[in-house]
Amino acid sequence: MKAIYKHLDLGLLIARIGIGAGFIYYHGWDKLVGGPERWEGLGGAMARFGIEFWPTFWGFMAAFTESIGALLILFGILFMPMSLLLAFTMLVAWIGHVVSGNGNPGHSFKNMMVLLAFVFTGPGKYSVDAWLAAKKAQASGE
Repeated sequence: MKAIYKHLDLGLLIARIGIGAGFIYYHGWDKLVGGPERWEGLGGAMARFGIEFWPTFWGFMAAFTESIGALLILFGILFMPMSLLLAFTMLVAWIGHVVSGNGNPGHSFKNMMVLLAFVFTGPGKYSVDAWLAAKKAQASGE
């Protein structure tokens, strides 16, 4: 098992790059640059949860999380909170696919599960978060 754990940080780096770049390219960037009209349509999904106010805000948050949040995940910056926000976005998408019957809910479900795993694993040592933590520990003499 030591041989497997020896490459854990490399595996986390590869997963972060894949998830981050995939979200930016396939999901987030088009939504983010789509502007308020697109955000309002996205945010309308929150009505399934009884949240019918501020649809433009909720849509912007989804677009922001799927693009800028994914970029932060890719580099390992604010990794755990961004992973949690993106997992929540995937929860909304998954429920939307299940309830509406449109699209494949499996894709958003799998993304949600990977992102939840990220919340508990952390970004690994090849990340900005790890670099900042090392700098902080070095400055405090630990």
